[in-house]
Order: sequence, then structure tokens, then C-alpha cells
Amino acid sequence: MTIHLPARLDERTAAGGLSPREIVQELDRFVVGQDKAKRAVAVALRNRIRRQALSPEMAAEVTPKNILMIGPTGVGKTEIARRLAHLSGSPFLKVEASKFTEVGYVGRDVESMVRDLVSVAVELVRREKQEEVRERAQRNVEEQLLDLLLPPQRTPEPEDGAEQSRPRDAFQATREKLREQLRQGALDHRQVEVEVRDRSVPSFQILSSQGVEEMDVNMKDLLPGLFGGRTRRRRFTIPEAREVLQKEEESRLVDAEEVARLAVTRVQEAGIIFIDEMDKIAGREGGHGPDVSREGVQRDILPIVEGTTVSTKFGTVRTDHILFIAAGAFHVSKPSDLIPELQGRFPIRVELTPLTFEDLVRILREPKGALLSQYTALLSTEDVDLTFTDDAVEEMARCAMLVNDQTENIGARRLATILETVLEDVSFEGGSAGPRTVRIDADEVRRRLSGLVKDQDLSRFIL
Repeated sequence: MTIHLPARLDERTAAGGLSPREIVQELDRFVVGQDKAKRAVAVALRNRIRRQALSPEMAAEVTPKNILMIGPTGVGKTEIARRLAHLSGSPFLKVEASKFTEVGYVGRDVESMVRDLVSVAVELVRREKQEEVRERAQRNVEEQLLDLLLPPQRTPEPEDGAEQSRPRDAFQATREKLREQLRQGALDHRQVEVEVRDRSVPSFQILSSQGVEEMDVNMKDLLPGLFGGRTRRRRFTIPEAREVLQKEEESRLVDAEEVARLAVTRVQEAGIIFIDEMDKIAGREGGHGPDVSREGVQRDILPIVEGTTVSTKFGTVRTDHILFIAAGAFHVSKPSDLIPELQGRFPIRVELTPLTFEDLVRILREPKGALLSQYTALLSTEDVDLTFTDDAVEEMARCAMLVNDQTENIGARRLATILETVLEDVSFEGGSAGPRTVRIDADEVRRRLSGLVKDQDLSRFIL
């Protein structure tokens, strides 16, 4: 699930208006239970706000208290971190530690998480700046469209000043009429020829000498004089031309250097990196400690968490004040199987509890954008009034618990699979049968799921 983060810090949060208790209350709107984890991340976020009020000398000494979340899959570890970043407007990146164990992902490649975080921040700041110049860009685009519809004409300057003003006045009057029609949409059927920048520039991937690191190299960056100014003319309808010109104008008005500078600052002061599957690079229980590959990855992550300088195409980034939240199920290994130095860099440890039957019922109903409300909204677009009885919700939660116990426990993620199975026919038919009301009760849930739940082999593949 992709979460689109806000471009700037929430004003109340940046001003210190949200206490840890209020931060937890905001998280409660999206994540059910897991109060300990919510309290830990709320304090971590609040400490960032507190740090901003310190003197520069003291602020430099205060480093984030990184968090290690321990708990089974599907209980809300990633969602808590995502929502925290969403709440604070911080640049947020999720990575899987296990990816760094693959061939070519050792050594300095671990620094790619910082580079990716900077790219996220650049996009956040760019959207923020584009929002600031949007009205100005819209006014400029309107003038450009009018120039395309009614190109300015040069007329010889007559000797009489009054005679000179008449053509100009007539031209301006015609232009204003076109402006009114343009705003009303009366000219949307018209086509205009627009000069746009040619973006079909070849790019390559090269292998660096310090490991197998993939770097996108754009030829226009290497040869700006050859590719930078190339344009071509294309015909668009007025709405299409407005969209193209709006993007071009916003890009022109936004200072790319300022965006890069602000993005680097935001990463250094407010960035959050969520490292999932931390248990996959720890030693196995009953073994003789982590093997060379896994321990090597831990040692590569260590300096980034401790604080180092990473070079990016937008500038150098210090990682001292980036908040790192690591997570893992730790079924086979334990947090103590991590190398001691890395353990010490995650001083706050919180254990997330497995979801109960009551938790699953609440997850279906309560969070903002809960699963039931999502399906109800989707089908309402085709005039299908979908409702669920209380016993149907409880039956789906019971089935999720049962399948999690019998097969692999994937927590709340099981609910989405169960809902898809229950609503398969309803979703397939959609509005083809005309406007109607569909009521899902416990009997319907049992009818759709009973055979799958009883057959463990089948439920492994379907549920």
C-alpha cells in the first residue's frame, strides 16, 4: 500500500502543538491496539520537536532514540511507522534488510537507503513548492493558451495616436472574450500546437567499481548542451495543452537547487527509515552466531545508524539525526543475535502483541478507511448498496483467526483475502444487474468460506 505523505510538516506538530498523547490518539484512528509501540514512536516524534527548541550546541548532541519493534507479521509495525511519518510530514522510506543479503547488496550499497530517502524528500519538497506557485503558473498558462488561440499581431505604427489605439483595443477586446470562453470551457474542443521539451533521452545503467550498484545515468546530465534544450511541437486539445503547460510552467517556476537544499535538510532533521525483516540478518537460534553474509550486512548498516556522511546526487547527507525504526518477527532468531554494536543503536524495544478476535473485528470496522468502508465505497460507484451485519463481521474475524492458527499467521492481512472471497460474486457482477442492495450476513460468510476453512490444504492456497 502506497501512502502519499504531505509535502510539509503539519503546522501543529511543527509548532509543538501535539503532545505524545495526542499523537497516539491520531495513530489510533488508523491502527488498532499496539499501545506500547504507539507510545514509543509518539515520544520519539515529540523529542524531535523538543530538540528544535534547544540551543544549536545542545541540539547537536541529542540524537534520535532508534526503535526496534518485535512482533509477528500483520500486526501493524509498518503501518505505525508510515502513519507517524504521514502525521509529521517527514520523508519516509521502508526497506527490507533481507534484500541486502542478496548477491551485490553488500558493502556501500546499504547507503542506497539514504539516497532513496533523499529522492523521497525531493519529491515532497517539489510538490510543496509547486503548490506555492500553482496560482501563478495557472495565470501564466492562461496567457500562453490565449497567445496560441490568438497570436499577437504586429501592425505598422500609424502617425495618428488615436488610429494606433483602435487595432490594439479591438485585439484586447477579442482576447478578453476568448479568455471568458476559455474559463467557461467553451473552447475545450479546439486544438492548439504546443512546443514541449523532448523527454525521450536515452539512459543507461552502469556498474560502479565499489560493488554492484545500479546508478541511473541520464545522457542529458552528461551532455546538457546536446539534449537539454531539444523540443518538439505536438497538437493537443485545450484541456490537454493546459495540463502539459501547467507542468512545464510549475517546473520552470520552481528552483531545483532550492528544492535539493531543502530536501537534504529535511532528511537530516526529520527523515525516518523503516528497516523491516531485521530478524532475517540476525543469527539463527541454536547456531553459532550469524554467518559472514548476515553479519557483514549488520556491520554495513551500523555506521549509517551511528551517523555518517552519504554522498547523493543532491548533495551530502549526514545521518546522525535520521530516526531509524527496525522491525522483525524474531521467531527463529532473537534481538540478542544481532551484533552488540547494532543492538546498542536501537535502545528502545517494543513488543507488539498478536491480534485477538476483538482486534480483527475492530480492524474491519473502526480505522479511517477500514476494509469494510473501502468495499462499500467501491461498489457504491455502481449503485450497489453493500451492508454487513454484525454477525457477518464477527464471522469473518473468526475465520481469519482460525486460518491464521491452522496455517501461516499473517495477522490482519488475512482479512483482505477473506473479504475478497466473500464478495467475489458481488464484485464480479457489480452494477450489471442495476441498482440494488446487497446484505452480507453470517450465513453468507459461512457459505462462502466453510469449505475453504475446513480444508487446510485448500486454505493454504486460497486464504
